[in-house]
Amino acid sequence: MRISVSLGMGREDWDGASTYIVEAERLGVDDVWSAEAWGYDAISPLAYMAAQTSTIRLGTGIVQSGTRTPALLAMTAMSMASLSRDRFVLGLGASGPQVVEGWHGISFKRQMTRMRELIEIVRLAEAGERVSYSGKIYTLPLPGGEGKALRSSAPARKPVPIYLATLSPKSLQMTGELADGWLGTSFLPERADVFFDDIKKGAEKAGRSMSEIDLQAGGAVVFGDDVEEMIPPRKAGLAFTLGAMGSREHNFYNAAFRRAGYEDVAAEVQNLWLDGKREEARELVPDELVLKTNLLGTDDMVKDRIRAYRDAGVTTLRVEPAGRDLKERLDTLGRLIDCVKAVA
Repeated sequence: MRISVSLGMGREDWDGASTYIVEAERLGVDDVWSAEAWGYDAISPLAYMAAQTSTIRLGTGIVQSGTRTPALLAMTAMSMASLSRDRFVLGLGASGPQVVEGWHGISFKRQMTRMRELIEIVRLAEAGERVSYSGKIYTLPLPGGEGKALRSSAPARKPVPIYLATLSPKSLQMTGELADGWLGTSFLPERADVFFDDIKKGAEKAGRSMSEIDLQAGGAVVFGDDVEEMIPPRKAGLAFTLGAMGSREHNFYNAAFRRAGYEDVAAEVQNLWLDGKREEARELVPDELVLKTNLLGTDDMVKDRIRAYRDAGVTTLRVEPAGRDLKERLDTLGRLIDCVKAVA
């Protein structure tokens, strides 16, 4: 089983982030993912990390689809692939209407169509083909003007791996059809079917095998004997996911938990959160949900969770090692890697 981590920037400690990723690479971590919300972008930090590392893959987890033109996205992916010596992974996700429409001023409608067309145009550009495209969202060149279909002036290169962060059934099917990998959230190994059945359906439609798709999922990693003490601090994150990661109409994370069997509690937590009752929302999150979406406890307990992810079909364990400082995070990461090796 492969292992990936997140860059997790937010406090402008670039030296600390660089040390963490360099040490993660030394420990044998396979991928590092850089996210974007409405602060730092996902790509610039990876360029910095590319200069500090030599083997770890550098992925956007995720770039918000539609916030860059297809050509700019292709140029950026090709630039990152070149300067990292083909270690770049383009991770795409729809984000949500609150960010896409509120921060970027772009319509959130037809996100699946937009994602598909982005992928198709990026593939044309990196292959060195003349980019002439007629879709429902994008038309290149723009009709009625002076534009002409161009080829990238950068050398053609092998396709940059594309991973999709998807949650709804139709978007999961598109992942199986088009993507090299899946970035999973709201994932419970015991209900992997909620996601993997649709990914498999899309893969079969495209004549592909599930073995061609890297399936990444996981959670926070905390080692210790007192599991009951570890649970409450993690309820806040789940309450935020269920309540704040979208509107009442569009919260794809909440919907995924509903499909996994937590329909009533997902709805109740969301309502409490959106009504401003955030402490009540946190308290309502079941202990069971915390335990099933993270890797908590003794070495043996963490190994059991690793087996659960492996047996569910996850190929890369995507983790957030806990720790009060850099040393503790790295100690947790090293201990986890030992557990993964023992399970393997």
